[in-house]
Amino acid sequence: MTDQTPARTEAAAADTLVRLDVHDDGVAVLTLNRPAQRNALSLAMMSAIEAALDEIAGNPAARAVVLRGEGPAFCSGHDLKEMRADPDKASHAALFAQCSRMMTRIVRLPKPVIAEVGGIATAAGCQLVASCDLAVAATTARFATPGVNLGLFCSTPMVALSRAVGRKHAMEMLLMGEMADAETAHRFGLVNRVVAPEALSDTTMGMARLIASKSPLTLRTGKEAFYAQVEMTLDDAYAYASKVMTDNMQTNDAVEGIDAFLGKRKPVWQGR
Repeated sequence: MTDQTPARTEAAAADTLVRLDVHDDGVAVLTLNRPAQRNALSLAMMSAIEAALDEIAGNPAARAVVLRGEGPAFCSGHDLKEMRADPDKASHAALFAQCSRMMTRIVRLPKPVIAEVGGIATAAGCQLVASCDLAVAATTARFATPGVNLGLFCSTPMVALSRAVGRKHAMEMLLMGEMADAETAHRFGLVNRVVAPEALSDTTMGMARLIASKSPLTLRTGKEAFYAQVEMTLDDAYAYASKVMTDNMQTNDAVEGIDAFLGKRKPVWQGR
């Protein structure tokens, strides 16, 4: 992944559900670690992801996040065996509520998240990609919302997917349930870049390092503002964004950034 030694590793044991590595360059790498189950989102896995996101949110050393899957799959979606083992309606309601909370946690995390997709991302796994701020796919990656093939429409993945791609493309994926290759996902707008498998990690880590080099205050402000304004009317969005930018202009980092640009020097961020 990188030749840089992590400054700190959380849950690094091989039998844990996720691994969290925070590097000296400000990049947190969150790895889904159920390769034998194609990183299916069991209840325990989702709880582990939420805990890791909370850890990242509270760690000022983590300024950008790479989300990846161990093994050949990124994430195959929900654990269907677990879902069928407890068919009670209340259990299913609790599962989907937890999944929705986890996905929303990614969107509201005050740090940018990049999905690194090397293999399949299906159903809730595709939802996971769509929930991230950016996504990079290897040419080997495949994407699908195939619930319709099982008699179970991908309704919760639809929420993230319909906000990441155009309506016609979202409906094509949801209604047909077919696997889309990486180039199709790029054309739909689900991923930002498609690269060779051997370049995947370097590409995502390079993007994450570049983002992590920016003012953490500015990143937090911008991410929050982006998702807030896309749900507003045009007039409300401009009014809201104008206030955000006015407030942003008063921060130390904005003053430092502008002065550094004018003085042709590198800025020194204070995060305030």
